[in-house]
Amino acid sequence: MQVDVKLVRQLAELLNETGLTEIEVEEDARKIRVAKTVQAVAAAPVAAAAAPAPAAAAAPVAVAAPADHPGAVKSPMVGTAYLASSPEAAPFVNVGDSVKEGDTLIIIEAMKVMNPITAPRGGKVTQVLVANGQPVEYDQPLVVIE
Repeated sequence: MQVDVKLVRQLAELLNETGLTEIEVEEDARKIRVAKTVQAVAAAPVAAAAAPAPAAAAAPVAVAAPADHPGAVKSPMVGTAYLASSPEAAPFVNVGDSVKEGDTLIIIEAMKVMNPITAPRGGKVTQVLVANGQPVEYDQPLVVIE
């Protein structure tokens, strides 16, 4: 199979222009997939949200490793996270809300399918680590429940 370098470059430019993390094109027996990681982008909203906290000395330790928190709910797939069922609706959860096992926390859209991400156990939501409409990666922490 001959790789169309021009097409790959166009797809890479499209990723940068749209903010997508991956794109795939398939034609007959040829399939081209271009993907990039966004780990630094995912950490930026968390750090920005923690900056106004009055206990600045304690905040960086808690924010530095949300993936290691035992109550972290991680994304089971790559997609786009939505905090509410529609743009006009209230978020499924907010920081400080109590949830029970099975409550919807976030929806992840993947390939035009809306996948509800539910609470694996009951508790209090202490952090929401993604923004509405943000692309998420597999195993990325989304919410922390304590």
